[in-house]
Amino acid sequence: MKLAAFEVDGRTGLARVEGDELAVLHEGEPGAALLSVIEGRSDATAPALRRIRLDDVRLLPPAVSSRATILCVGKNYHAHAKEFFGSGFDSTGREEVPTQPVIFGKTGSCLVGKGAEVRASLDPTGSVDYEGELALVIGKKAQQVSRKDAYDCIFGYTIFNDVTSRELQKRHNQWLIGKSLDTFGPLGPWIVTSDEIGDVSALELLTKINGEVRQQAKVADLVFDIPTLIETLTATMTLQPGDIIATGTPAGVGIGFQPPRFLKKGDRMEVSISGIGTLSNPVV
Repeated sequence: MKLAAFEVDGRTGLARVEGDELAVLHEGEPGAALLSVIEGRSDATAPALRRIRLDDVRLLPPAVSSRATILCVGKNYHAHAKEFFGSGFDSTGREEVPTQPVIFGKTGSCLVGKGAEVRASLDPTGSVDYEGELALVIGKKAQQVSRKDAYDCIFGYTIFNDVTSRELQKRHNQWLIGKSLDTFGPLGPWIVTSDEIGDVSALELLTKINGEVRQQAKVADLVFDIPTLIETLTATMTLQPGDIIATGTPAGVGIGFQPPRFLKKGDRMEVSISGIGTLSNPVV
């Protein structure tokens, strides 16, 4: 099923997506309701409290909190690792294709939903870039999980756009500041539960800027696959229900062009993943 956080007429809630309608499951703060569903304390198949047309709502980021843990993977598609290494913006600088997963974080305060404005104007360097990614949502407490058990830890999948200030990313030699500007974390449009996703590696990602295809790849092209990421992370840390892992972006980002094609006011980003949907956001 698809689960969406929404706002309509000043009220928020959590709902199942059924065609062009939302079947409302909870009225009120959607993050707590989502966590309750993830942890099995609430039934997402329950009868709807009411129904709303999808076109009538504003979709919110499907996260358990504005303080959500967001773990991201850098340089995790072969072609992107090469384009980033050669771009002059890679402050890690030592390996073209990493031999171990490159893990960094973004603050939950950067999250926005489908249709929300991404404020490129917040970046004083004018070097805002897009990164379309598959994200997964952890479904249960996970510690020292083996590869073979990794998929059992996943509640569902969604789309993430790891919007980045390239100059700030490079300038600070670590990536948190350049990636956590307010609104630089579009997430959504909803979560698709893992039982509805067959072969995850067969999913295809497509990013368009103003209708022009910039990124296109299958999840199978990841340097480090999803089981490897979960095994690596949980070897030394405990993942909690609702934690988000963004699995990395393929080649075709703005800094891969000569000269770089940074985002500007009036641009529209669209990240689509087969089986999930499309996450679109305007740039202001």
